Amino acid sequence: MNTYPAGEYDVAVIGAGHAGIEAALASARLQRSTIVFTINLDAVGNMPCNPSVGGTAKGQLVREIDALGGEMGKAADATAIQYRMLNLGKGPAVRSPRVQSDRRRYQMYMKKTLEETENLDLRQAEVKELRRSGGGFVLVTATGGEYFARAVVIATGTYPEAVIHVGEVSFEGGPDGLFPSRGLSGSLRSMGISLRRFKTGTPARIHRDSIDFSVMEVQHGDGRIVPFSFDTPSRLSQNGEQEDCYICYTNAETHRIILDNLNRSPLYSGRITGVGPRYCPSIEDKVVRFSDKPRHQLFVEPMGRDTREMYLQGMSSSLPEEVQVKMIRSIKGLENAKIMRHAYAIEYDCCDPLQLSPSLMFRDIPGLFGAGQFNGTSGYEEAAAQGLMAGINAARFVAGEEPFVLDRASSYIGTLIDDIVTKGTNEPYRMMTSRSEYRLLLRQDNADLRLARAAAQVGLITREREKRTEEKAGAVKKEVLRLKGTVVPPDERVNGFLRGKNSSEISSGASLAELLRRPEITYPDLAEIDGGRPALDYETAEQAETEIKYEGYIARQLRQVEEMRRTESRRIPADTDYSLIKGLRLEARAKLSAVRPENLGQASRISGVSPADVGVLLIWLESGGGRGEKSDR
Repeated sequence: MNTYPAGEYDVAVIGAGHAGIEAALASARLQRSTIVFTINLDAVGNMPCNPSVGGTAKGQLVREIDALGGEMGKAADATAIQYRMLNLGKGPAVRSPRVQSDRRRYQMYMKKTLEETENLDLRQAEVKELRRSGGGFVLVTATGGEYFARAVVIATGTYPEAVIHVGEVSFEGGPDGLFPSRGLSGSLRSMGISLRRFKTGTPARIHRDSIDFSVMEVQHGDGRIVPFSFDTPSRLSQNGEQEDCYICYTNAETHRIILDNLNRSPLYSGRITGVGPRYCPSIEDKVVRFSDKPRHQLFVEPMGRDTREMYLQGMSSSLPEEVQVKMIRSIKGLENAKIMRHAYAIEYDCCDPLQLSPSLMFRDIPGLFGAGQFNGTSGYEEAAAQGLMAGINAARFVAGEEPFVLDRASSYIGTLIDDIVTKGTNEPYRMMTSRSEYRLLLRQDNADLRLARAAAQVGLITREREKRTEEKAGAVKKEVLRLKGTVVPPDERVNGFLRGKNSSEISSGASLAELLRRPEITYPDLAEIDGGRPALDYETAEQAETEIKYEGYIARQLRQVEEMRRTESRRIPADTDYSLIKGLRLEARAKLSAVRPENLGQASRISGVSPADVGVLLIWLESGGGRGEKSDR
């Protein structure tokens, strides 16, 4: 094939899905000349699975992306057709925002944003080859274009060497009937990158007019809209503004159909070798693994305002088409369902993230970064979070600046990246609130307060936004102090209010903060006896309430953070030869040599490294083996 020089850039991003978009925007907004490649321009920001953003723990990621100057939250708000805050009946640590997005409008929003961003070129081309050259990389497209870039972000999603499976039928193909990426995997292997096969799947799409919604449970949007972006204020929902979603269930007949055809599923026949996501299994996997369950919950959700396609969340499958028709029509309300797109499984290449540093750069290939499903994760939100960080760090690498790394105590993003680069993953990684030991500190409502200063230092938010966040933090602190300092008397007005809330009366003066700590009393409730209340917006009032109600727990987590950061400060030299450290077990030596942790805290989280091994490392560092270095992070 003849090639030709097609252009030079500071940063090249391969892939324009959720990871590639954030990587390209971050790099370009940090004034680096950037190009982003996509196999098809119509696939920019595609949602091949469920057209939703957020959800449990994922909503926290999106709010952090927004706090750091990313785009996903703004796009979700601009294209939302339903808002819901999940887990409202639980504590604030696990509450998570979620929106159902208009799929096509989301794509159009993101494509337009890329097109209008300075320093950024958007190019439809398949990158077939990547090689190191002259202090950077050469990217060769299928049509012969040779592009030079000083740094590269690989954000290829589920496209590399992708194979689609539907029953006994298998063929090369990307998501939604698009082409796969062929050839790039070979280039990466030749560079020494270890690849593996993962698998994911997507459910069928059904024509809205063939569904009987009258026998399903309706799921309305929230009355109060809490946007993803901190630039958009919370507000009450308007009539007709949000679309409804619906809930239905599988049944014994559905399960019988699946089990009778299990031998035709490539997942069970052995034709699928890739590892699938444990926390988002196919319907056939659910029926087999949870055989004691008489039914499984499914969500019927709109794909957008301008289409009749409905998405059947919870029913991904790789069974043959005719079996899919039978099992779907066995469900109450779907007896006459017309399938518009069948479900399928997709296998693809991805890397072992243990090869990456916390900046998401390959340890042995300076200037090459990975992001998203290429790093072994699942989910749009996990991808976008990594894309943002990889884009920031690619831009900083080009400028000769230190990498920007968030730790576990600062964010869910920090937790996600630390997990995959330290512990690795043997299946598509999904973020969950349980993965964060500091989740009460890392709430969705305070992402802006936690990350605004870091975002400003990086250069992705304006001074105006930083100032707004500082003012909000001041308002929260002021209101907390006011509530603690305002004492109400044990008179009939106050005790009558408490009786009305099924709360015990007071016999002496009590501060408003003391009353607010009672689980049956909320901040809005206190307005009845709080005469000096300032006019606060919803978000500020919510944070003040959380700070007071959970003050003791927050203080305890802050102490844990201090201890964690002390261990993180003990740096381990990059050239450490673990085979020479006496007392380390053989498994620990192997794992430490493979991961090459940057500090003692990271070493302690490596699977296969015991507390005793960490103790040996600490003694070795204290004795001068590691030159006693401390981290400046």
